[in-house]
Amino acid sequence: MATRLDQLKEDRVAKLEKIRALNVNPYPSKIALEGDRVSVNEARDGMGKTFIVAGRLMSMRGHGGLLFADLGDSTGRIQLWMQKNKLVEMFALVQLFDVGDHIAVKGTIVTTKTGEISVDVDEIQLLGKSMRPLPSDWYGLSDTEERYRKRYLDLLMNEEVRKRFNMRTKLISGVRAYLDNLGFYEVETPTLQVQYGGANAKPFKTHLNALDIPMFLRIADELYLKRLVVGGYDKVYEICKDFRNEGVDLTHNPEFTMIEYYEAYADYHRVMDVTEGLFKHLAHSLFGKHEMNVHDNTINVGEKWPRITMTDIITKKVGIDVNEMSLEDLLNFCKKEKIELIGGETKGQLIFTIFEHRVTDSLIEPTWIIDYPEDVSPLSKPHPTKPGWVERFEGYIGGKEICDGWSELTDPKIQRERFENDTKAVRKDHDEAQKVDEDFIEAMEYGMPPIGGIGIGIDRLTMFFTNTWSIKEVILYPLMRPVE
Repeated sequence: MATRLDQLKEDRVAKLEKIRALNVNPYPSKIALEGDRVSVNEARDGMGKTFIVAGRLMSMRGHGGLLFADLGDSTGRIQLWMQKNKLVEMFALVQLFDVGDHIAVKGTIVTTKTGEISVDVDEIQLLGKSMRPLPSDWYGLSDTEERYRKRYLDLLMNEEVRKRFNMRTKLISGVRAYLDNLGFYEVETPTLQVQYGGANAKPFKTHLNALDIPMFLRIADELYLKRLVVGGYDKVYEICKDFRNEGVDLTHNPEFTMIEYYEAYADYHRVMDVTEGLFKHLAHSLFGKHEMNVHDNTINVGEKWPRITMTDIITKKVGIDVNEMSLEDLLNFCKKEKIELIGGETKGQLIFTIFEHRVTDSLIEPTWIIDYPEDVSPLSKPHPTKPGWVERFEGYIGGKEICDGWSELTDPKIQRERFENDTKAVRKDHDEAQKVDEDFIEAMEYGMPPIGGIGIGIDRLTMFFTNTWSIKEVILYPLMRPVE
């Protein structure tokens, strides 16, 4: 039995045949109308003037010799006023139009009796016949998974979705403008890598046939950017795709976008200063103010962000002093609190796990958590006064980690030891351990200045600035399981 969708498609096939019978090309290569084409928004501001506007028919109504329609482009919508006595023979073509068709019209901008700004159409051209009805015509586009799979329809039908992705574009432009103004250079580093590194993550593996060697998709660009600092770039950044063969949830997608930037002769406090400035710059440029909504809270990013050590925040929020606790004490605490463990964790890894499971959700106001266990920070510089701890920080807002950075390790001997210790890890997530990168260590041995660096997920940045807390809502084409 034919469905309503099948019937609608058959109707459009029949109309297409009639359009061709009128000697009209339903898929021309350009607009043939003579005159200046303007956007819909420009046309709306040109009362009394004659323009050409082009776009998609979003609705049609009327009967007999008078038809009204809404034409939409990327800037907005405008009403079309189409009269048989003006269009004459072309009116037969108009009657074969459907919602979803692309057309161009030429006419004068007028106001109808109902006060609607409209194009009084003199000429018309079909630019592309739509063979499927838009979702609102037959079932609506409300299914979340369908929205992600058919993002083009989601963007077409949901204005808020388009605004969100426009915001993402503005955020990326704002990040570039801010860093460029501070004297940073934007660069590009390899996506295909012989040796992955720069984070604890499971990589995607592939094979390069030309050289018959295994290769990996990058999990981070950190080690390549720091090579450039060795090469004389004092301030450098990259916005790139990273790939991690890990889970999919509300805040993680295996393919995601990161901004990492590094500054020579800077420590982690300098990087926090720069990053606070970035958030304030973005908020002001996007909203004209520093206050914004995060979940149900109003957050002010314009104030000075407090810097609290991990041990202090655990004591404050959980009520335990992890400095005074043994490995066994920490294991017992996790067992009592039903905190899931991988197995084989060190003391530092347990402290970090307790922090992630019992503290992060409560960090609503902009906050820097500083000084992390060495065991979970193989690329960070040792803390000068706290053995076993490093100069690392994470930024939290609305209970979510927004960014992660540190004073970079610059001692090649310690770096080798860290890599080797991570490689020998006995935890069950061994595949996520950092491997010894001999080429990177060699670069360090040529002399590396003090460096501060940070990584910020562009997807999470967009989630934050749009108050949208699902990563699939801020990635145009998120990973989805294929439809059988």
